[in-house]
Amino acid sequence: MDNTTTTDEVAIDFLPLFRIYKDGRIHRFTGTDVHPPSTNPDTGVQSKDVVVSSETGLSGRLFLPRITDSTAGKLPFLLFIHGGAFVIESAFSPAYHNHVAALAAEANVVAFSVDYRRAPEHHLPIAYDDTWDALQWAISHSGGDGPEEWLNRHADFRRVYVAGDSAGANIAHNVVVRAGVDGLINGANITGMVLFHPYFDHGEVNKLLDIVFPKRSRPMDPRVNPGSDPNQLAKLACEKVLIFVAQKDFLRDRGLSYYEALKTSGWGGSVELADTEDEGHVFHLHNPGCDRALALMEDGFLFKHD
Repeated sequence: MDNTTTTDEVAIDFLPLFRIYKDGRIHRFTGTDVHPPSTNPDTGVQSKDVVVSSETGLSGRLFLPRITDSTAGKLPFLLFIHGGAFVIESAFSPAYHNHVAALAAEANVVAFSVDYRRAPEHHLPIAYDDTWDALQWAISHSGGDGPEEWLNRHADFRRVYVAGDSAGANIAHNVVVRAGVDGLINGANITGMVLFHPYFDHGEVNKLLDIVFPKRSRPMDPRVNPGSDPNQLAKLACEKVLIFVAQKDFLRDRGLSYYEALKTSGWGGSVELADTEDEGHVFHLHNPGCDRALALMEDGFLFKHD
């Protein structure tokens, strides 16, 4: 006999994104649609889904740009981490499928979009650990004998880039710091990190972090407030960082603070800031065809010029 009971009593409302009921159910109001893997007829970018760990369910989507005689050699590898307040969206969401496919085409990189386990079912730091595991799994193909032939044949792990937007940018930061602390296997090298409209804490009451990261160190955990620990910031294992902010983004000041903290941390790389006028948070996902989104895509590919 099934003794499971459900209730419509609400424990936490975080509208318009999600709601948690007292019986533990989570209702995500957005970011639940799925786009199947496919081949883009215009750019020739192919995609397919892969499982990183059957034990944890960690998976993601690989993107391979059109391979021609001029691109027959190995291409840079991009690890992309989607946003969504750590709770909504996935690597398979239509907006993120289209965005990462466009990144792969524009920058001519092999890309892997990580489908990390989300809060509140899986509190942070699980998303950090999943993304680190995904990077390690990808790099394990450096010798050409991994389970995914696209990575074996086409990815150059001496030229790794890590990018993410919003919450995904926070995860990207933590993964690149961990690479600086723990090192990377097989001689892999992170050349650059790109943060689109990054989400960081501001050291005040934060309802979202109380839900997704209840065991963080308060009030200034460096995993969500990097400026609180310059020594950790200085361990970023990449040569350059590009940070995008937007004039009307409610997180703009946090991106600016990260930029200033990184410049004074003692980190030895180069950091650039790009500020988009008259636009809000992750506008390039909502309106990817607008002029400013196209300019962001063009400006964001510091790695395509290496």
